[in-house]
Amino acid sequence: MNAYEAYMNELATQMRSELTGRDFKSLESAEAVSEFMNNVGEDETTFVVINSTCGCAAGLARPAAVTVVEQNDKKPTNKVTVFAGQDKEATETMRAYIQQAPSSPSYALFKGQTLKHFIPREHIEGRDIQDICMDIKDAFDDHCE
Repeated sequence: MNAYEAYMNELATQMRSELTGRDFKSLESAEAVSEFMNNVGEDETTFVVINSTCGCAAGLARPAAVTVVEQNDKKPTNKVTVFAGQDKEATETMRAYIQQAPSSPSYALFKGQTLKHFIPREHIEGRDIQDICMDIKDAFDDHCE
């Protein structure tokens, strides 16, 4: 591992823990994503955070996701994350389920394996964190129990 890869791995570990420390399951391989998605119940909701090291958007994405998951009355059954740029195969596999243009960071909300809501990077970057939280909250209110 070269110095750049070591540095990025150290950053990613800290950024990953912002979610995993709040009970998000980190899916770090294509197999882990496939196994999770193939075993999710038809009535279960899954909130996916595609994490990223991009400071401007990801610095808002992680705190907004955690805030809504912890504070909203309606919550998803499952919370998972893949890390773009770090867990490349896992991210590609998750994006195949999402079937939207690649975007990181981003959020996806599934019911079973059906995508119900997607929030791409352009709806995160440069926005007020309260507005981002409201977008996530609205998705949860519409699709979660």
